[in-house]
This record gives sequence, structure tokens and C-alpha cells, in this order.
Amino acid sequence: MAKIKIMTDSACDIPKEKEHELNIRILNFPITIEEKGYREREDFETQEFYEVLESCTKIPTHAQITPIEFEEAYQKYYDEGYTDLIYISINSSGSATYQNSIMAKNTFFEEHPEAKDSFQIHIVDSTTYSMVYGYAVIEAAEKAKKGAPVNEIIAFVEDWVHSAHVYFATYDLKFAKKSGRVSAVAAFVGELMGLKPILTFDHGKSKVLGKVRGEKAVIPDLIKRAKAEMTPNTPYYILSGDKPEKTEELVKECKKALGGEPQGVYPIGVVISINAGPQVVAVVVKGSQNSN
Repeated sequence: MAKIKIMTDSACDIPKEKEHELNIRILNFPITIEEKGYREREDFETQEFYEVLESCTKIPTHAQITPIEFEEAYQKYYDEGYTDLIYISINSSGSATYQNSIMAKNTFFEEHPEAKDSFQIHIVDSTTYSMVYGYAVIEAAEKAKKGAPVNEIIAFVEDWVHSAHVYFATYDLKFAKKSGRVSAVAAFVGELMGLKPILTFDHGKSKVLGKVRGEKAVIPDLIKRAKAEMTPNTPYYILSGDKPEKTEELVKECKKALGGEPQGVYPIGVVISINAGPQVVAVVVKGSQNSN
């Protein structure tokens, strides 16, 4: 009988209660703030980190999860008798973490050739960030808990991450400018003219879909794009940052336009807020595969 472990990394932004309830293993990204080292999910609550971002003199940085950390995880679950480990990774275009997981897999089986017949490691590149893939991780863990076979779980994850569309906006361009989500020139012009970029991810790369003038135009534009892409009668959800009034507005307007309550409202975590800034709102819908 299969014994399946679901594993991911902390850029997934899965709520801690779901992590514990579904026994999901999350590898936490290392964070550096003012030359001091920390770990996402271990050393900060989300709101605490938003305050750190707004007050620190230098924007924090994050590093990749190392091959050694992956090897240790693979060893642990092999020793515990799991037959399959499914690792759902942060976007490979934005982090070397995905490549490190593959490198560690190769090393593990080189050192444990006897494991090849009894232990399988499945690695899925989410090509995205935050709860855009965190949702798939939660659903995968639910399916594993109910006894679904490995191929069914992987098929669901791959379908979701290739058909999930996120439309997001950041109200403070300095973080997106530094991370390259928005070019320095575009950010500078936007700041001068009051323009707010509307972004998505296209084959793992951030893409500016358009610009709106002023904060009032952001949410209507997000909803228009989400509604045009959304497959009818499928779940949608909201991602939020340190803009509670904008999150409330987005939820209210989505209920009207998209039909019903969102599946959930999830705060973005440390790694995501370092790159996009804490003042973010987003809506995630299921649409057609790779149509962005």
C-alpha cells in the first residue's frame, strides 16, 4: 500500500493550521535582515514581517533551500517507510531551489541504489508563487489523506498550476523594482505619474499586463481580467498583503463579479513580500492552461 508524503517550501504561504492538520512538510527559506539570519515561518508572524519591511533601512534578502536540506528530508521519509514523496516547488525561474531538489534526488539515489525499488521522489515545478501553488499543495495533501493514488495527485497538481491565473498589483513599487518584477524605468515613471502596474506570471516569468492610473482603478481592473479568464463554477481566492482596506474591497467586489465567496483569503508571506512588497492584492482563478 502506498504511503505518500507531500512536501513543499515556505514560499507557498500555506496557513500553519493546514500545514499541521494535513501533515505537510514545509522547508523554510533562509532570510537575511540587516546582516542577521532568520527562517521564514519560524522567526516571524506575517504581520510582524510586514512591519520589518516598512522599517528596515535595507530590503531583506532570501536565499535558496540547499541540496543538503533536501537530501536530509529524502532520507528522513525513506527511513520512515514512505513509498512516495511529492515535492511541489517554488517557481524554478525565480529560485534555484527547484534545481537543488533535483540535484539532491540524484545524489540520494546514487548513495541509496537499493531505494529505487521502494521509494519514489516526484518533483513538480509550480512555475508560480504563494498560494497560487499552495492551494494545490493543500489539495494534494487532502487527496493523499483520503488514499488517492500518486498519479492522480500529481495530475491534479500539474493541471492546477498550469491553469491557475493570478492577477496582482503592488501599491509600493520599490520592492518590485528591486526584484525585477517591474523595470526600474517603469517603476520610476509609475511613481511620478501615479500609475499602478497590473501583473501576472507567464510561463514562470512576471509580466506587466497593463497600467492603471491611481489606486481606485486597481481593483476594477483586477476583477475584469479575472472574470474574463475564470472557468465558470470553479473556486477562486484572494491573496492579501498589508493593505487590509484594499483586501476587504477586493473581496466585496469579487463576490459580486465572480459569483459567491472566495475559497479563502490568504496573506502573502516573507519571500513573496520581499519581492513584491507588503502592499499587494491579488485574485487567483482557474482558467485555460498556459493562455497568459
